[in-house]
Amino acid sequence: MYNTQSLNTQTLCEQEDLMTATDAGTLTGIPGYVAGTWSIDPVHSEVGFAARHMVVAKVRGRFRTFSGQIVTGENPLDSSVTAEIDLSSIDTGNEQRDAHIRSADFFEVETYPTMTYRSTGVRQHRDGYVLDGKLTLKGVTRDVPLTLELNGFGPDPYGGTRAGFTATGEINRRDFGVNFAAVMETGGAVVSDKITIHLEIEAVLQQN
Repeated sequence: MYNTQSLNTQTLCEQEDLMTATDAGTLTGIPGYVAGTWSIDPVHSEVGFAARHMVVAKVRGRFRTFSGQIVTGENPLDSSVTAEIDLSSIDTGNEQRDAHIRSADFFEVETYPTMTYRSTGVRQHRDGYVLDGKLTLKGVTRDVPLTLELNGFGPDPYGGTRAGFTATGEINRRDFGVNFAAVMETGGAVVSDKITIHLEIEAVLQQN
């Protein structure tokens, strides 16, 4: 007689093996995927954000000076990112507003000149990925996950290799001690607590 328990165990193991193989195929099936160490190209990248202003509209801004390194692993889930942003390079299209954001009301750049991000892991989520990491701003570090999209890998006209990534996320500025709290006569906040983050990153593969 057949041992039903053994057959069930074998079937379960086969199913798990199939799932593992399928997952591995998905991970390594990214078109043109290249494992290696990459430097972020600031000329062709953007670190941007948006905040709601006076409830009715959004103000968008970016940072003009930043640097970072991306390491893509043989398994994409083993990849990592580190980045540093010069907070004084804030650009919202209005110098008076930018000066205010640099002040103690917001970034306090004389004491905290940079903001950093260090990834702690990559995981699959639905049809894409989530980059888990720690953002440090004004001496405060918080977990900030970013929804990550791999845009592609390919050669450039200079004999190098480039990769493109899009990442989006959201933070509450008060979690980082950015507590500017002006309100309008109607009671609405002048600047929203919620800040959305949008990154368009192009990186260059480093030669060994």
